[in-house]
Amino acid sequence: MTRPWLRWLPAVTVPAVIAAGVLAGSLPASAGDPLPAKSPEQVLALIAQHRDTPFSGTLDQTSSLGLPELPQAGPGASNGDTAWLELLTGPHTARIYRDGPENARIQVLDRLAERDVVRHGDELWFYNSKDNTAAHAVLPAGGKTRHGSGRESMPAPDQLAEKLLAKLQKSSDVSVGTDVQVAGRAAYQLMLTPRSSSTLLASVAISVDGQSGMPLGVEVKARGQAEPAFRVAFAKLSLETPDPSIFSFSPPPGATVKEIPVPDHNSDGTKGRPDDKAKDNAKEGHKDKVHVSGTGWESVVELPAGALTGAAGKAPEQQGGPGSAASLLAQASVPVPGGRLLSTALVNVLMLDDGRVFAGSVPLERLQAAAAGR
Repeated sequence: MTRPWLRWLPAVTVPAVIAAGVLAGSLPASAGDPLPAKSPEQVLALIAQHRDTPFSGTLDQTSSLGLPELPQAGPGASNGDTAWLELLTGPHTARIYRDGPENARIQVLDRLAERDVVRHGDELWFYNSKDNTAAHAVLPAGGKTRHGSGRESMPAPDQLAEKLLAKLQKSSDVSVGTDVQVAGRAAYQLMLTPRSSSTLLASVAISVDGQSGMPLGVEVKARGQAEPAFRVAFAKLSLETPDPSIFSFSPPPGATVKEIPVPDHNSDGTKGRPDDKAKDNAKEGHKDKVHVSGTGWESVVELPAGALTGAAGKAPEQQGGPGSAASLLAQASVPVPGGRLLSTALVNVLMLDDGRVFAGSVPLERLQAAAAGR
């Protein structure tokens, strides 16, 4: 089961870890079909009016964080703990299909295999062709889930753009750059530049379809680097409704299938039966103690002791065994006073000896100051 810190770290370091960005392969818009000039406010309004229309397409993602390519330890290596880490290294391609909030499919294409996440009504499937394993869940009535559930997928540009704008717009200078073409469609290039100099990020560029307002790509650059650190964009895109059969999934013959229990929610928002509230509250203890200091580009998240390791006082490399997320992070980190540092182009993660974790798109000194309560 994915530990609580795996849910929080991507969510609160949106400017970095979640930010897989790009206008990969983007070109200047055709001079024969220029887009009408728009102000930043007008482009933001164009995005706001975009609706969750049906589409299908191919996404290309590249990541250049300075992390080593994570090893594939054999069948099952791309489990829920580590699959999202693999997406932070090297290039990746995925096919994505969406038809409303209850029909979505993402196919992450590996070298000789494919990973699928399929949502169809209240049915949720995860499948890995590498070892022919599947996991299945039945969502409760009105159940909500992110497309791909964050387990073995990459974010679509519209979802990523929404998160970035929510986190960064108020602390950014917003402008409109040169028009581009993404997946053959003319797009505006909305630029977010931090007003603060105390961040590792230099800029975020969101390509916005000139007709529909749908974000088609996102690009994130780090300070001092000419090439983007994260890129994700459509290489192909169709705004026609996908064939309904795309969202029907049955595990292939011989597949090992695991059922994932999804607890119901009580009227007060807790999970499970009323007499299970105490247990549920205990499980959510780490989540309640997560603290975020600073705002926008300078946000720093603090996770309590034990959220990363599962037990306070134990080093990450001692948890989960070889190939676990904690072990892989420990291999990529270096010793610093009081703990270890995982340093990338867009985010730093400080793992202290006392078990606390501090992360953000800021220099090490800012994380150390947060750890000291300054």
